[in-house]
Amino acid sequence: MSFTQEKTMKLKDFDYELPEELIAQVPEQKRENSKMMVLDKTAKTIKHKHFYDITDYFDENDVLVLNNTKVIPARLYGKKETGANIEVFLLKIIGGKTWQVLLNPSKRVKEEMIIKISDELSAKVLTREDNGKWLVEMIYDGNFYDILHKTGNIPLPPYIERNMTDEQLKSLDYERYQTVFAQKEGSVAAPTAGLHFTEEILEKLKAKGVTICYVTLNVGMGTFKPVKVDNILEHKMESEEFEISKETARIIMDAKKAGKRITAVGTTTVRTLETCMQKYDEILQVIDDSTLFIYPGFKFRVIDRLITNFHLPKSTLIMLVSAFAGKELVFKAYEEAINNKYRFYSYGDCMLIN
Repeated sequence: MSFTQEKTMKLKDFDYELPEELIAQVPEQKRENSKMMVLDKTAKTIKHKHFYDITDYFDENDVLVLNNTKVIPARLYGKKETGANIEVFLLKIIGGKTWQVLLNPSKRVKEEMIIKISDELSAKVLTREDNGKWLVEMIYDGNFYDILHKTGNIPLPPYIERNMTDEQLKSLDYERYQTVFAQKEGSVAAPTAGLHFTEEILEKLKAKGVTICYVTLNVGMGTFKPVKVDNILEHKMESEEFEISKETARIIMDAKKAGKRITAVGTTTVRTLETCMQKYDEILQVIDDSTLFIYPGFKFRVIDRLITNFHLPKSTLIMLVSAFAGKELVFKAYEEAINNKYRFYSYGDCMLIN
């Protein structure tokens, strides 16, 4: 069993009040200048550092696991045949040229309708799904992702409220709402704990003998889906696809046998590794889906440490962090972060949990 048995766990117990001015609207000027809170879950201590100090917390017996998914410019603005504006938000590729999308507004959308996005790209509406999502066929010639990068907009989270027509901000987001190690296109949100890493920090860690490996979990809109049930045990996670390579599987299984520390960067990496262990009793080469919901009582079998950002109240992400570090310590840390004017959410600061 991965969980201790609980019958009820209240959503309101994962709430906290955050002053609006602490929600980061833009990234730090330099990635590594973010504040980093260091939590020791055994000693129950809290220290205040910066991310450029991260190399001090690693040695040659450590394994660092990163999510190398790449955010796609999933927000497309098009026009219906009537000339009315419509937004096409790409969720995931179903196969071939067929994508699952959100359409906004969707009231007068009909099957077979053509939505023109640019001279190079259109979308033909195929069918509406039960969950309010749609299937569309993308119409284009050439490389889809090349066209998408010319046409689409980076899908920032809803709590980043800015004028998105500002070209300077658009180019900033294009660069900074993406990790430096992003490789595999497919996410509609960044694995934000990875945003603090620079090429230089990764090189320094390698020079110390740290083994760095990668998983891929394509972050979906479910990451922003609020928990709507009072008893969180009734919440269902949306499915997200993940991939673990043969090389990463070998590194992690060898590390577990040798008693090396495994540090996961971000909740997406945690869910990838713990899902695989839960399903297969080992880390192996696999492409699969995760619907794993981690909340207090969960028994972690893979990771030893976690690097993560500061998350929304009542979110599944703060529940995962509470499961790992203990709810009392996490909420004490959040209170201290607020008092010390840490920056919160995607473009905000981070914590290392030892």
